Amino acid sequence: MLAEGAIACDAIFQKAPSAGRSPGDGCEPRTSEREIVDAVKTDTLFYRLFQDRPALVLELAGLSVPAGADYRWRAEEVKETAFRLDGLLISESDADAPLVFVEVQFHPDGDFYARWFSEIFLYLYRRAVAVQWRAVVLFPSRGADSGAVVPFAPLLESPWIRRVYLEELLAEAHAPGPGLELIRLILSKPSESAVRARALLQSAGDQRGWILDWAETILVYKLPQLSREEIKMILELQDAELKRSRFYQEVLAEGREEGREEGREEGREEGREEGRRHEASSLVLRLLRRRLGSVVRRAEGRIVDLSVDQMESLAEDLLGFEQPSDLDRWLDRARSRGDGD
Repeated sequence: MLAEGAIACDAIFQKAPSAGRSPGDGCEPRTSEREIVDAVKTDTLFYRLFQDRPALVLELAGLSVPAGADYRWRAEEVKETAFRLDGLLISESDADAPLVFVEVQFHPDGDFYARWFSEIFLYLYRRAVAVQWRAVVLFPSRGADSGAVVPFAPLLESPWIRRVYLEELLAEAHAPGPGLELIRLILSKPSESAVRARALLQSAGDQRGWILDWAETILVYKLPQLSREEIKMILELQDAELKRSRFYQEVLAEGREEGREEGREEGREEGREEGRRHEASSLVLRLLRRRLGSVVRRAEGRIVDLSVDQMESLAEDLLGFEQPSDLDRWLDRARSRGDGD
């Protein structure tokens, strides 16, 4: 199915300082917690978009694949490890079509290439893959490509590996299709989102249905304070068209489960709360894995039981964690405070 500046050396997501160097020596300033959260939310939008339109990944990377290869998006976990592949395109109609590993990298990570190639080759080994493969990583700009490249130079020079810098791709694109325009909308500033979304819908033609669904989804992510009526006004929608959209249908389905107006309101609130819990726990676990590695697995049960407020506090505090015991102490304190309430 993320988000989401660059950090030059030992910083937010590295497990330990590099040999012979103290954290902070010659480093750029740390990225703020808000920038990290925004990056992960952007990663999530990209993964949801690629799950819905998997061919867009191949278009971005300029990859040619066998005719008729019907790719589907998956998130695969390699058992007995802490590795989880965020995106993998697998053809369901052509067993010989290459696998396509996909990563959206919007937050700084000096260990990115070491981690990514480790995940790829461990997957190939564990699954005994017998077909060709390709790998695509999307960066917002060339400056965000902050991973150490020297140890992986032969791999990065291979035609099987594609690094895509979206800022350059969008600037050079001539007559971009709707997929690229949706990516432009994801990357736009919140203040520009409404204008871009309206322009995209006006030029959508016979593809307006699915583009409307995604324009609404992106606006909900980028402008979460807006109501359905405000989104309707921004996109200049008629009631009939709004009621056919995926966003409206999802809200309507939530209400029907309760059957009464009071029940609908309670159901929507409960659904929103559960969604916030899921998003918060996913974000925190992902940040912790990048910070502390596989040791996070044994603490997952305690983390998902935290309240949303506690998870948000943990997302901020984990940036100062240096070792697994820091996480254990934090969880112990959180439990003590909960028992005392």
